[in-house]
Amino acid sequence: MSPDLAVAIVVAIVGVSTPILLAALGELVVEKAGVLNLGVEGMMLMGAVIGFAMAASTGNPWLGVLAAAVAAALGALIFGFLTLSLSANQVATGLALTIFGTGFSALAGKAFLGKTIPVFGAVFPPELAQHPFGRVFFGYSPIVYFSLFMVVAVWWFLTRTRAGLILRAVGENDASAHSIGYSVVGVRYGAVAFGGAMAGVAGAYFSMVGTPMWAENLTAGRGWIALALVVFAAWRPYRLLAGAYLFGAVMTLELHAKAAGGWFSVVPPEAWAALPYLATIFVLVAISMRRSGSTSAPACLGKPFLPTA
Repeated sequence: MSPDLAVAIVVAIVGVSTPILLAALGELVVEKAGVLNLGVEGMMLMGAVIGFAMAASTGNPWLGVLAAAVAAALGALIFGFLTLSLSANQVATGLALTIFGTGFSALAGKAFLGKTIPVFGAVFPPELAQHPFGRVFFGYSPIVYFSLFMVVAVWWFLTRTRAGLILRAVGENDASAHSIGYSVVGVRYGAVAFGGAMAGVAGAYFSMVGTPMWAENLTAGRGWIALALVVFAAWRPYRLLAGAYLFGAVMTLELHAKAAGGWFSVVPPEAWAALPYLATIFVLVAISMRRSGSTSAPACLGKPFLPTA
């Protein structure tokens, strides 16, 4: 393998992994608070179309990312209102949010088919990325570096701050947290909004960085992989980083296998396309075979909060 090809593969893995990592980080915080939001795919699509529309209208990609985060957070708050304030079923409401986000993005995106948007400027001086190996470290979109920063930030927040301890307490024992004066519903609203904002940024990466154009369903089910990845990582941010890049490597293998030909062509292209999702199923099956109590799932995950006093 030539050095240039190796660098191209590494860059491709980082690009594929970044939106999954962002969405999964947001969902990790949501689930740590005891809420299960299955609407990640829908929120990503909402962020993708709103971010692209804002960037196309204003010529400013940063406003596009901000708009994507706000739009997806608002979508998440709809989910929060139904599940936290009205005690609707979290699974059904999350699936409804995915359906809503998919339909909304398809409708809103029709006006932007074929349009182009400005790209993000370089984070580092372009000279650093001209060398092939320099490109591995310095040749990415700002959103890539933001995702790596957020891994550290989420870990620090959950393990080193009082607010993070309160959020984890709400997810582990909401009745106890309520009894000592913490607003369980308020904490969960904040977590849900944060998860939505991160999913929106992940969606914006698809439409503004990965393929800077609009197309329907361009997330291609990556939101579901992000959901599985949270379980795969046992609700730990650093494992989430490793898992996202592992799944990114699997997806990149699919793309390079299709292009390589040779013995790779023996396997039907549909099988290569299904490989990331087969890996997701395999991971979930492996996790389900663990002994009871061996996971780190929050004790109140998916359970409605019903205060007794």
